[in-house]
Amino acid sequence: MLVRDVLESKGRRVVAIDSDASVSEAIAKLVQNNIGSLPVVDQENRLVGIFSERDVLRLFHHKGEGFGRIHIAEVMTCNPVTCDLVDDMNEVMGLMSERHIAKVPVLEDSKLVGVISVGDMIKVMYDKVSTENKHLMSYIHGSV
Repeated sequence: MLVRDVLESKGRRVVAIDSDASVSEAIAKLVQNNIGSLPVVDQENRLVGIFSERDVLRLFHHKGEGFGRIHIAEVMTCNPVTCDLVDDMNEVMGLMSERHIAKVPVLEDSKLVGVISVGDMIKVMYDKVSTENKHLMSYIHGSV
């Protein structure tokens, strides 16, 4: 199964933020969309980094209050792990496990086209196994 299949299942809606945005703007976007990380993109929608809840906690710990005016570009995680639409889902899951990351931006021709999470992949795998199970049970019991 390919990353493309996971995106088709969940949809390609991406909530991202511009690298010129402030930390306060990023936090507001995280809260408004009930998400844990934001891909950071340039004017051409190319991924330049990622900003996550962990980054907020680190900022608060190191800078204390008043960190909200800092630009995302100064504190984002640069060169995040990414995948491509044609990457194998199992390989991406292995990479996520190895690197302890929950979400991976998906690129196509260097442009951000989606974000997949561990939960997205588990859902696709569960749906696939559930469908296979129904077919096998139907075969065994002779119905349908």
